[in-house]
Amino acid sequence: MSQFQVRTDLALETSEKFKEDNVEIKGVRLTEEESENGEIKITRVVIETENGAKAMGKPKGTYVTLEAPGMSEQDEDYHREISEQLARVLEELLPQKEGPLSILVVGLGNREVTPDALGPRVVDNMMITRHIIKEFGKYVFGQAGTNQISSIVPGVMAQTGMESLEIVKGIIDETSPDCIIAVDALAARSTRRLGRTIQITDTGINPGSGVGNHRHGLNRESAGIPVIAIGIPTVVDAATIVSDTMESLIEAMNQSSQLKSLGGTLGTLDDAEQHELVRELLSPALNTMFVTPKDIDESIKRLSFTVSEGLNIALCGA
Repeated sequence: MSQFQVRTDLALETSEKFKEDNVEIKGVRLTEEESENGEIKITRVVIETENGAKAMGKPKGTYVTLEAPGMSEQDEDYHREISEQLARVLEELLPQKEGPLSILVVGLGNREVTPDALGPRVVDNMMITRHIIKEFGKYVFGQAGTNQISSIVPGVMAQTGMESLEIVKGIIDETSPDCIIAVDALAARSTRRLGRTIQITDTGINPGSGVGNHRHGLNRESAGIPVIAIGIPTVVDAATIVSDTMESLIEAMNQSSQLKSLGGTLGTLDDAEQHELVRELLSPALNTMFVTPKDIDESIKRLSFTVSEGLNIALCGA
């Protein structure tokens, strides 16, 4: 249990856990700001040292999180604002170069599994320009600064028999992009962040890591070029939900004179012990279960448009 970690892909949630325990991590810097109307919260977690990376369990780099509670609502103006904020963050993280960039957008995930279909759906809505610029020249869109955008949906190993990294590296060798933008679905620690949070990082991504299905990482070290990862949490570990319910139950028991003694006993368990107890009580069938919202079909459709619009704004000025 000393190695206990709640499963999450969000650097923000990892930093929050240390904050709850009143633990300060050296080498990790956190800043917060809000959009002009206060409806979008922007948090930057910068891991600056190897010790900070070890404590956080994540590579050194910048992790920007956009929290928008209304992201689940069908409000086009609000989603446009989210897309614009996403575009601003992307422009900060893109490599600096004179002239247009050649960018490969990689839609990670399984198109046939709705909670994992975010990456492929985003690519479907992207403005792809590389083939047009190659055919008609860089002024075809009326300006010299249009980036060359190409895309690929590599699928998952069960479909192709290949690692996503193997497919992407082959494309890199042939097309020589300046940068990769990888889009994938993530796992969250808290249900309130499902479909309401976007994480953008310059450290790349490990496909499937959020659900314990570790694949080769897609990052600067493995790809040889900068990799920016964009993700939205769509699933949460079932054991985490039960653990949160147990915490609420303990709080309720402590407030009841009749149940206070029982609540006090359970309350002596730390987070790791509570989570381990939950895993032991859950049946083997539920122990590896992940939960997703019931309206995930509509959410993925809406969120894929929001992310792709942000990409189109940042890369093509659309």
